[in-house]
Amino acid sequence: MVKNKQKILVAMLLCLLIGLISGVQAEGGGKININTATVEQLTTITGIGPSIAQRIIDYRQENGQFTSIDEIVNVRGIGAKTFEKIKDYITAEG
Repeated sequence: MVKNKQKILVAMLLCLLIGLISGVQAEGGGKININTATVEQLTTITGIGPSIAQRIIDYRQENGQFTSIDEIVNVRGIGAKTFEKIKDYITAEG
């Protein structure tokens, strides 16, 4: 009985760890809204560090809200390869 509980606990911890490593935020359907996200929220996306996160915010402040996620490639440091990696984790709603 104890071993089964330990196995369940290990499985739960692995699921939690995988979620953290993937950089996906569960809130809002698992996607980060690039129109409202903070630096901290943006850096939870794999491939987005603090510098690029700040550039996303700066771009948003200078140009207004993103009308679609494709527009994020206009941010310096985000090219086609990065966009392909992050597109499933972002939204531009609102």
